[in-house]
Amino acid sequence: MPRWKELPATLDPRVAQLVVQLRRLKDRSGLSLASLAAKTSYSASSWERYLNGRQLPSRDAVEEIARVCGTDATRLLVLHELAEEAWSSSRTEAGTAGPSGPAGPSGPEAPADPSLSPARPRRRTGLLAGVAAAVLVVALAVGLLIARPWRDDGPKADGAGAGAGASASPSLFVFVQGRSRPCDVRRENGELRAGYSPTRTALMDLKSSGWEVLEAQCLLKHHGFDPGLTDGAYGERSKEAARRFQKDRGLVVDGIVGPDTWKELRK
Repeated sequence: MPRWKELPATLDPRVAQLVVQLRRLKDRSGLSLASLAAKTSYSASSWERYLNGRQLPSRDAVEEIARVCGTDATRLLVLHELAEEAWSSSRTEAGTAGPSGPAGPSGPEAPADPSLSPARPRRRTGLLAGVAAAVLVVALAVGLLIARPWRDDGPKADGAGAGAGASASPSLFVFVQGRSRPCDVRRENGELRAGYSPTRTALMDLKSSGWEVLEAQCLLKHHGFDPGLTDGAYGERSKEAARRFQKDRGLVVDGIVGPDTWKELRK
């Protein structure tokens, strides 16, 4: 798995969540940036900007990477809706038009690279608008987006014996940092599982986020090493809990959760 650059600290969590999911999709496809460019309408340099959080990908770019990687685009498009709102808000607050320069019908001539063209008007289909509205209503009603984790799209070998959460039908969900998730750790097929991800190989370090992080946080907590909030965001407290767990199990103490640490967490 390639080591991605850390996302900018100022990046809105909603934008970061979209970027993280796109990175995971690319990693699982095995495609290089050049291959991704060859199979889509966007250049390798455009994908580099998108996947490092320096520019928000267009809706069409999200649809294309989903198509190329063989996955349904619906849930990614909902994340894109939220990310686009956050991106637009940050540009308005900053009083600028973002990293691509001024946009809009009165702006300069459109550049050749389609990724740098002015943002297209939102095209909300009835289905997508309904899903996004439902997500926002739930968030306002309970202050939390409650849903089962997305199905793990990793290798089938990792999926064997997955917990209830990992094998459930995909649902829309946005990680909200600072909001704790429930941990129901059980032993299935000889391994401890919290039901969020069946992985035994995912690498996690500071600023990682996702179902694998939530799974690791729950397992650390189960073993008596408090990671703080179980919110799917790998912060300093989670890393410190991982260090203490690694020291207790005689592993390399670096706070990075990898295959060796997963092996012990599953025991």
